[in-house]
Order: sequence, then structure tokens, then C-alpha cells
Amino acid sequence: MPDYHDDLRLAHVLADAADATTMDRFKALDLKVETKPDMTPVSEADKGAEELIRNHLQRARPRDAILGEEYGVEGTGPRRWVIDPIDGTKNYVRGVPVWATLISLMEATEGGYQPVVGVVSAPALGRRWWAAKGAGAFTGRSLTSASRLHVSNVSRVSDASFAYSSLTGWEEQGRLDGFLDLTRAVWRTRGYGDFWPYMMVAEGSIDLAAEPELSLWDMAAPAIVVTEAGGSFTGLDGRPGPHSGNAAASNGLLHDELLGYLNQR
Repeated sequence: MPDYHDDLRLAHVLADAADATTMDRFKALDLKVETKPDMTPVSEADKGAEELIRNHLQRARPRDAILGEEYGVEGTGPRRWVIDPIDGTKNYVRGVPVWATLISLMEATEGGYQPVVGVVSAPALGRRWWAAKGAGAFTGRSLTSASRLHVSNVSRVSDASFAYSSLTGWEEQGRLDGFLDLTRAVWRTRGYGDFWPYMMVAEGSIDLAAEPELSLWDMAAPAIVVTEAGGSFTGLDGRPGPHSGNAAASNGLLHDELLGYLNQR
């Protein structure tokens, strides 16, 4: 199996640089915020962090392609870095500390690009999570000061904790009834949203997470962290990985039941 240690180390360097940029502008009174064509917000910090990461990658990995939320795709080839400079921009611009920079390296396979490295850095929470293919998932302050992640062993939906972002997307897709049935069946629900539920699935503090509409840059890094922690990360269609436009993550033991509820029509 390939060794991705150097790529993972680079991803940490990129995250360190992004953290400095995003934290410098977090809660800034003069933060500039615009509305994109899809009516979602983008701040100067989103753009600055992505530009910084792209510049680093162009020097350190000039042959690799880059896909980012703010500036699209650049380059071609079997290796592609996927970047969400600030996942949780609405939180960021309101001063809520639940946001993160997501950095993933994906490699071409027979089944399409798959994540092989992922770093999720949430500096306002003082947390970072990461994983590399075949090497496990970890959380901590650095590569040398970390603890290994493992999903929970909860095996009954009635004992499970389920996290989600909001109700609107489920209703728009005609999945609201199944979603509500799931919330009634589980032990506990919380609307943490964005990257955080997937990291909590990976560390075993919750058991189920799902969102009805996402982009590749939202999912690439969380997907490998969850799977390397022993969990399952698929689309609502059950397809493994971050390619379905939506996500379902679990400790693996409850995944079929999770998909069963969310695919009720």
C-alpha cells in the first residue's frame, strides 16, 4: 500500500497556514461578506484561505490538480487536492466557532477519484482530525501528539445519537417523513451541522450523521476520517465515498438501518 505520510504532513502544513488566515479575520468587525450566485455567503477569509492553500500546493505539488469551493478546478492528473477553505461560512460570519478548513487528497481509481488523505481543522474549537488510507484516523494538536479515533460500538438504533444540519433539505427531497421517523427512533438528536457530526461519528461520541445535499469538497476529508476510524461513509444511495451529492455516516453497525429510514418515501 502506498505511504501517504508526506502528503499528510503537507496537508497539516496547509491547515496551519489556513488556520492563521481564518482566525485572523474571525469576528473581525470589518469582515467583507458577499453572496454567491447560489445565494450562499462567501467571506474574504474563504477566498484568502483557498488562495493561500493553492499557492502552497502549486509550489509543493506542481503536478497535482486542485479543486476548491471558491476557485474551481485547476490542472489534471491522477492526484487531486480538494479544498473547502471554510466549511460553515454562515457560522463563521456570525461568530459561531463551529467551522473548519477541509483538505483532502484524492487519487484516481477504477471507480473514480477516492480520498487517500484528509485533514479537518477547526481552530476556533481548538480541534483537528486527520486520516490517511490504511494508516488510521487521529485527533490532536499535531502528528506527534495525537490519539487514535474509533467509532462507537452502539448496535441498536434506539441507543443511538443522530446529528444533522437542518430540516429544509430533507423536506425539499421528499425524505422528511423518514427523517422524522429516524429522529423518533433514536435515543438522542442534535443539530450540530457541517463537518462536526462526521468527526463525532469518527471519535465515537455520536453514532449517526446525515445531510441531504452536499458538494465533494464538503465530504472528501470527512469521508476518509470516518472510514479510517472504522465507520461507514456513503451517499444516501449507499454508494461508498463522497460522490453522491449527499452523505450518510455511521459506526457501520447501524448503517443499513440509517439508509433504510432516510430512503423512505
